[in-house]
Amino acid sequence: MSHSKKVVVVTGASQGLGAGIVEGFRKLGYQVVATSRSIKPSSDPDILTVAGDIADPATAEKIIREGVARFGRIDTLVNNAGIFLAKPFTAYTREDYVNTVATNMGSFFHMSQQAIAQMEKQGEGGHVVSITTTLVDHAIDGVPSVLASLTKGGMNAATKSLAIEYAKRGIRVNAVSPGIIKTPMHGEESHAALGSLHPVGHMGEVQDIVGAVLYLDSANFVTGEILHVDGGQSAGH
Repeated sequence: MSHSKKVVVVTGASQGLGAGIVEGFRKLGYQVVATSRSIKPSSDPDILTVAGDIADPATAEKIIREGVARFGRIDTLVNNAGIFLAKPFTAYTREDYVNTVATNMGSFFHMSQQAIAQMEKQGEGGHVVSITTTLVDHAIDGVPSVLASLTKGGMNAATKSLAIEYAKRGIRVNAVSPGIIKTPMHGEESHAALGSLHPVGHMGEVQDIVGAVLYLDSANFVTGEILHVDGGQSAGH
């Protein structure tokens, strides 16, 4: 089956997981709408870049509008953009709270709402997949993560709710729940310690998450799934 006419929107697409997800979809022939605050124009005619603050509802509207204007449709949305702040609970500031909620939950809400509305207009189904975190299910002593659990846990719950609401309309909604992945946000000097937090004894790779996202996008009988790609963290220690 040719995917050459399918269109995917990827948030947080300028580096790390987002850049890997863009590359993965392009290898399958998807046209891509890639967005982040700092994203640069692409020389690939099948990649439209849209710079903007994903926490702003107007940005979500702009991304979908420009994506449809360029490629004619939206088939998949990958909610990848997010903030992770590891602080003791009482050390979080009001600004930390507002920014994390706006970027994590706010962008999920507004991007999903805009994308699903477009999918409904097209009448051919669609897919929303979000990147959350396994810390929602398995907190780790020494890794304070209340804001991540609050916001990404909300995304997990909303994923199941949306999956049921839109199942009969052919729009699937899933999430990937990663462990700690080797990205530019983790210096190499931290890899051994971070790897030891996983039962398998090492960190994950970007391609582990890319593979999970691409699997869910192709799995037509899977919806409402929170797919853990976490080296066994959610299973226990």
